Amino acid sequence: MKVKAITLGCKVNAYESEFILSEFKKKGYEITKDKSDIYIINTCSVTNTSDSKSRKVINRIVRENPDAVIVVMGCMIEAHKDYQNMGVSLIIGNKDKSRVVDLVSEYLETKEKKKLLYSNFDSEFEDMYIENMSNHTRAFVKIQDGCENFCSYCIIPYTRGRQRSKKKETVISEVTKLVNNGYKEVVLTGIHTGHYGSDIETSFPELLKELVKIKGLKRLRISSIEITELNDDFLEVLREYPIIVSHLHIPLQAGSDTILKLMNRKYLTDYFENKIKTIRSIRPDISITTDIIVGFPFETEELFQETLDFASKIKFAKIHVFPFSSREGTKAAVMENQVPENVKKDRVSRLIDLSNELEKEYLDKFLNKKVLVLVEENKENESIGHTDNYLKVVIDSKVEINSLVEVLITERVDNSLKGIIYEKD
Repeated sequence: MKVKAITLGCKVNAYESEFILSEFKKKGYEITKDKSDIYIINTCSVTNTSDSKSRKVINRIVRENPDAVIVVMGCMIEAHKDYQNMGVSLIIGNKDKSRVVDLVSEYLETKEKKKLLYSNFDSEFEDMYIENMSNHTRAFVKIQDGCENFCSYCIIPYTRGRQRSKKKETVISEVTKLVNNGYKEVVLTGIHTGHYGSDIETSFPELLKELVKIKGLKRLRISSIEITELNDDFLEVLREYPIIVSHLHIPLQAGSDTILKLMNRKYLTDYFENKIKTIRSIRPDISITTDIIVGFPFETEELFQETLDFASKIKFAKIHVFPFSSREGTKAAVMENQVPENVKKDRVSRLIDLSNELEKEYLDKFLNKKVLVLVEENKENESIGHTDNYLKVVIDSKVEINSLVEVLITERVDNSLKGIIYEKD
């Protein structure tokens, strides 16, 4: 039988779907990207738009494949536990993803539809372990699940549950296996990645110190980390080990102290700015990218201008911009002074314009410089890859995929760089 996974949302979902497919493959199922007998839909609920997209995908798959086994799982289900769709065979939340193959086998025998939901606040870490990632030159490793920050706008602590970590020995074993299978770059991912280890008497910096020792690992990337987790131990690891890439994605969410307090973030702008200065004293050319939410309740034009000014001052390499999405069940959803949609749209556009300016400014720093590129794809007579600080580089010749090559940057075209293979004298 054929199996297809449809993954929405974050890198954690991508990792989980990869694990599920690998388990099906071990049982003799055929993995496909085309029409299938079994569909695994891993949903997202980070915004209302994510919810809507998840529902649309489910409805389309049910409509087009009435005889297929359809499994729906993930955050959208956790956020909407009353969700029903007569065409879906199995509905599960964020627990039991490791049991999907067994649950499907059981369904094929009994044809009994099931809905399995539990309290993620009582759950242990659900171990998953992969050895390859389909169609990727970098591998994701999920090291952590859950979040206990309870930002006032965010539904994820309710859909993913409390903080819980994968055993350090298991992470080391998994990364080692991936490197032995040819992966030069590994991305550590989780819902609250930097909080890793707080429940198992270790820490994220301690894990990093072990992973950088793995022979053959060229790049270790962190999918996202909070500014409050960039403590002295982490900064020392960043200073000491160049295997940890010069790219950190650090969510800001707002450049206004007033809005940060309403969001229940755990820092203010002075703290954020000083920490960024320290990071850049260690890695001057580091790429720092961020997330910013626009149109949060009570955000006036003056407060939005504070965010614009602060983002410009920090000089992010790229800003991922999100209009505020009211999520039922969060404190922000019932706040007064909701910002009109047309105002949000205007502010999103203005912040994206700033992001484009800052990105080009950052890219221009690398003109006529040599960079190391991990090649990810070939197109006609050129290759495309990324540097360790996650700059997209187009190389003017075909280079073997998954190779690391030195490239001389010759020009910037919009938001990417072009270059030629550097020939040493």
